[in-house]
Amino acid sequence: MKVSKPKLWTKDFIIVSSINFLLTLVFYLLIVIIGVYAVDEYHATASQAGLVTGIFIVGTLIGRLFIGRSIDSIGRKRTLFIGLILYILSTTLYFIHFGIVFLLITRLLHGITLGIASTATGTIVAQIIPETRRGEGVGYYSMSATLATAIGPFVGLYMSQHTSTQIIFSLCLVLGIISLITAFFVYVPLLEGSAKTYEIKGFKLSQFIEPKAVPIALITLVVAFCYSSVLSFINFYAIEIDLVSAASFFFLVYSIAVLVSRPFTGKLMDVKGANYAMYPAFIFFTAGMLLLGLAHNSVTLLAAGILIGLGFGNMQSCTQAIAIKLTPPHRMGLATSTFFIFLDAGLGFGPYLLGFFTPITGYSTLYMILGIVVLVSSGLYYLLHGKKERATINNAVETLG
Repeated sequence: MKVSKPKLWTKDFIIVSSINFLLTLVFYLLIVIIGVYAVDEYHATASQAGLVTGIFIVGTLIGRLFIGRSIDSIGRKRTLFIGLILYILSTTLYFIHFGIVFLLITRLLHGITLGIASTATGTIVAQIIPETRRGEGVGYYSMSATLATAIGPFVGLYMSQHTSTQIIFSLCLVLGIISLITAFFVYVPLLEGSAKTYEIKGFKLSQFIEPKAVPIALITLVVAFCYSSVLSFINFYAIEIDLVSAASFFFLVYSIAVLVSRPFTGKLMDVKGANYAMYPAFIFFTAGMLLLGLAHNSVTLLAAGILIGLGFGNMQSCTQAIAIKLTPPHRMGLATSTFFIFLDAGLGFGPYLLGFFTPITGYSTLYMILGIVVLVSSGLYYLLHGKKERATINNAVETLG
């Protein structure tokens, strides 16, 4: 008799993934136009425009850091509502013109509210995914953000060329309202355990960070740091090597590679274990970065995008699933928050730190150096998690045998 797999594509899973898609879409839509807006509207300097763009991620980090310790005491669905309501309110601040400082405050607040709302969606989805399909489910959920990374910049750039910034802000506000309305239809089951489990006393680091998720989050930090160079410098690099038109399709082929591969890597992770998905991802990511550094035509540039998608794109969902699997249910919120704190730190601070090296190395050499860093980080993964994962699987095989 064939045992049916627990259902993954439930109403709640689809709704939470859709909310995550809309929130991430707004983030990437604004990130490509907000710097230009600051220059045009407030005559911001280049450094101020960069700060307007980047301070959002700082806000996201703050939001994740402080909501992670409280999400289970507040309630996961209630946290989602609080985050979405504040997200909508902070979006309305874009319509108020009080100078560059006010815009910076708006971006910071908007980032904090995204950190709250997205930590809630990540925690809720981890709870409603069947345990036996967690790797697959997190992979599909993460694809909602992947789609947004491709669609958001395209929509932002297209609208900036054909309409006013006020219309763009209005669209962001509407998408936030749609997210809030759909959240009413999500059912979040109560967690087992007493209320005492979720009490917060004193001040401990474990109230903000899930210790069991830190080792895999460190791997996430390193690979996100390397990937931040692609996000930040690909356009400058494309201008340097005269491949601007091809570069406009880079993140499109990246997203396609992720969308095609994630269903397989998620299932592979659930059936065989994380190592079977992670080690190939390290190889793909390394090859992609090296190829990017050697790119001299459109084919090699886009091929690098595919390889990086197969590498970092799958690492992102795999490491998130690992962080969740390592923690008990009542600390999933902290595990999700911890994962995203390290991810955002790598993506947010990477460009700033790497910016000191680009005048020395150039973009091509920088990409190849970071490719080697990715390869070396596979050894770090083995030490921090892969070795333990292998031992667990071997013990399980021996027990069954």
